[in-house]
Amino acid sequence: MGVEITCLPNGLNVLTHAMPQFETVALGIWVKAGARDERPEENGIAHFLEHMAFKGTKRRSAKEIAEEIESAGGEINASTGMETTTYYARVLKDDWALALDILADIFTESALDVDELERERDVILQEIAAAGDQPDDLVFDLAQNASYGDHPLGRSILGTSELIAAVDREKMLAWRNRNYWASRIVVAAAGNIDHEKFAEATGKLFGKIERGQQPQREPPNFTGAEQKAQKPLDQTHVVLSFAAPSYRDPEIYQLQILSSILGGGMSSRLFQEVREKRGLCYSVFAFGSAYEDAGQIGVYAASSPEHTEELLDVTSHVMMSVANAVTDAEVARAKAQLKTSLVMNLESASSRADQIARQFLAFGLVPAISTLVEKIEAVTADQVRDLAARLFQNKIPAVSAVGQLSHLSAHKKISGYFSNH
Repeated sequence: MGVEITCLPNGLNVLTHAMPQFETVALGIWVKAGARDERPEENGIAHFLEHMAFKGTKRRSAKEIAEEIESAGGEINASTGMETTTYYARVLKDDWALALDILADIFTESALDVDELERERDVILQEIAAAGDQPDDLVFDLAQNASYGDHPLGRSILGTSELIAAVDREKMLAWRNRNYWASRIVVAAAGNIDHEKFAEATGKLFGKIERGQQPQREPPNFTGAEQKAQKPLDQTHVVLSFAAPSYRDPEIYQLQILSSILGGGMSSRLFQEVREKRGLCYSVFAFGSAYEDAGQIGVYAASSPEHTEELLDVTSHVMMSVANAVTDAEVARAKAQLKTSLVMNLESASSRADQIARQFLAFGLVPAISTLVEKIEAVTADQVRDLAARLFQNKIPAVSAVGQLSHLSAHKKISGYFSNH
């Protein structure tokens, strides 16, 4: 049985993928609104609002929310991203109605109590401080800023301590009312679920949300800047990143395969050359991050300070090597990894619910797994090589680094590694 879709009169879409062999149901609310929909003075408010959803409603206290879902053996949580916010739960198959009612309650009837807001403000300020103490988190926040500058994509999802300290109930309500529209919302479930019953219940709980409009987002420009933070650490954490296709670009499949070939596993070029052959670091990997109108491809590595210069030299040359030659065997391995990842989502109700909701928010439909596999299979080695050449050759990377920076190469020198001589 495939994905079933119902569009409610207010524009909210209900999706299910029935998996009758499961004894559980994963369900949630996915909203096309996130950190990039914040104004500069609102940075961090989307994440703050997500936290406040669990702090009590008109019907339930924070304690009662936790007790109700856990008394049924269920789990409930939420997350905020750059372009989406998610509230989700996982329960036994007979308890999905309870979970949906709780999710609807925290989503539509959050009290935003002033006293609770002050307590949660302290929690988020501690979260910001903790992220600053984690170099592998901080270096990626700096990478976003080095890539996108003052654009919303260049800001931290958590916000800054100064801005979080200034958030009040009115500002939070204003952001929610400006972004939580029915036309931006998908309510989805996967597992042992009946679509008609789920859609009917969703309509009753969410039908009064106004339709609203889609986000009006300014596309970013990739800046290729440098951001550094000196820290008394035993390692230097570095990210090199470049502009890449968005998830709406047909070349998104080539990008995923390129990322895998570069640093997607133990057989990848970076792992073999940087770690196995030269022993320059313990951790190295490539990543591809795609948004609706932009993307990044990059490499993360952490090394002892005295190895940093050589690490950047070798890493840059490995990245450039993909622009010169890609083998059919490498592409075949990367394709196998991508296809396996897609199919494995069918073995998890939570992964499948998240997958179908995000696909629908992105494209307005849920492509069949077979369609995605066909697009992956159609990618050739020449296409991957050509994409790498366009992304890397004569391009200036965004560079971020955290830790001991005494041996960090200058940005100009790192950029020179990607020039044709």
